[in-house]
Amino acid sequence: MSGAQKSSERSSIDEAATRKRGRSLAALGYTKPQTYEELRAVLSSGTVHFPKRLRQVAIFLWQHPSDVALGTIAQVAEQAGVQPSTLVRFAQIFGYAGFSDFQGLFKDHMKGSWPERAGAERTAEPNANLHFLNGMVGASQTSLGRIDNSFDIESLEKMVALLTEAELIYVIGSKRAFPVTTYLSLTLSQQGVRNVLVDNVGSTALDQVGCIGKHDAVLAVSFSPYNSITPDLVAVAHERKVRIVTITDSTFSPLVKLSDIWLEVVESDFAGFRSLAASLAVGMALVHGVVARRTE
Repeated sequence: MSGAQKSSERSSIDEAATRKRGRSLAALGYTKPQTYEELRAVLSSGTVHFPKRLRQVAIFLWQHPSDVALGTIAQVAEQAGVQPSTLVRFAQIFGYAGFSDFQGLFKDHMKGSWPERAGAERTAEPNANLHFLNGMVGASQTSLGRIDNSFDIESLEKMVALLTEAELIYVIGSKRAFPVTTYLSLTLSQQGVRNVLVDNVGSTALDQVGCIGKHDAVLAVSFSPYNSITPDLVAVAHERKVRIVTITDSTFSPLVKLSDIWLEVVESDFAGFRSLAASLAVGMALVHGVVARRTE
């Protein structure tokens, strides 16, 4: 085959790939996102289905826009647990030439909060334990700050109403979410609200949720990487047509499609340890709302 023929064949292949990608984007019904909000709208629409690594990137971008805005491609890739080339591929899916152009969405979104973030940075303490403590306090403050900035109060009110009507509330959460659900269950009990903490002691969790009745409800808590038993337990409740409310950290949570209502709560981390401050605060607000409405 001559060089001209090879060049022509490569050109035809490239053109076919381009046409195929164009049809795919059109079929999904979205155009190149121009803002961070537009990108979130596309990701939450459920029309884009990513393979494992790209889904991992999507979850990280969703939860940590400030880290994406301020980091280099190598830093973001390391934090997301992927290769830099995966970030480039993700950007190209949305019509960007590379990650730097795509990163502009996050920089524009974070401009208003940069002074606050910069002021929150702490210098290294001479005592390592004190440095870690200050880091965890900072992560908790950042987590709580997200609630101030953009909290879906309408969904919280709907969750309160749904749980108020339930005869029995099944509280489900495992691994990192278990401390949250344990405290929510304890507080509900102290306030006289009947509930069951699905704790999976003796591997009995599936048996516990198997007792759910049609007048009961589920309060589930789950965080990425969503590799616990919680989605399976909530799926059983969903099959029984039970009302389900969820606290989770992104639209990619498998609980979202199973839930009647869900709230997004994103926690920050420090040195690999993640805060639970915002999740507990939102959970307590939910319990307070249920108790107050039942008292009324």
